[in-house]
Amino acid sequence: MLLEGKKVVIMGIRNKWSIAWGAAQSAYENGAQVIFTHNTLENEEKIKELIAEIPGAKSFPCDAGSDESIRTCLEEIKKEYGKVDGILHSIAHANTADLRNDFVLTSRDGFAHACDISSYSLVAVARIAKEIDLFNENASMVAFTYYGAEKAIEGYNVMGVAKAALEASIRYLAMDLGKEGIRVNGISAGPIKTLSAKGIKDFGTILDVVEEKAALHKNVTTRQVGDATSFLFSSMSSAITGEIIHVDNGYSIMGV
Repeated sequence: MLLEGKKVVIMGIRNKWSIAWGAAQSAYENGAQVIFTHNTLENEEKIKELIAEIPGAKSFPCDAGSDESIRTCLEEIKKEYGKVDGILHSIAHANTADLRNDFVLTSRDGFAHACDISSYSLVAVARIAKEIDLFNENASMVAFTYYGAEKAIEGYNVMGVAKAALEASIRYLAMDLGKEGIRVNGISAGPIKTLSAKGIKDFGTILDVVEEKAALHKNVTTRQVGDATSFLFSSMSSAITGEIIHVDNGYSIMGV
């Protein structure tokens, strides 16, 4: 199994439809010990019910907008599990109004909020994990992004800008953490029906277009994205860092 004996942290679990859950299932079935974090506003009982499907799994509350909360969360994880081999960043948020309205109407506060939660939180997690010596040798970080960081997608708006910042952050973190032997990569997943996706105007239309235009003529699943995540956590990807890998059935390669 790809991840036999490894410990991975899945940050941002919400429900069984989330991409993070697909990653967790893949990691577990590939031999990893899976540890979760969830937003402090989530219903903890529902989170516990969900992760009970993975033997021994536990979730720790984490407010991605607070360095203090991130530090407390990661310190608790290290105290209970020791060092880890992988961290998945599956965290993003934007105000509904900034997704529903035209991008030009994005508020200053909304812009800052989207970039803080969706982009800067990865930097904060990387820095704090390094400071508390959480990473095992040859550890790997993975973050989820989307094609809207590269092209203007109707309704994605400020989240596209935040994801563009996330992708640039991945490259700079890969350069910095590479000195410690730590890899940092991103997965640009095709559109998936998640709770977060409901905030995007006419999301169903995007799914239809991808199914029509993608090279493989179908939409991607959470498990397919999860399997790609397991690969990036594994030693089979040991020479890959700073990359954004598209897991979208070939939609992003099409010119028309």
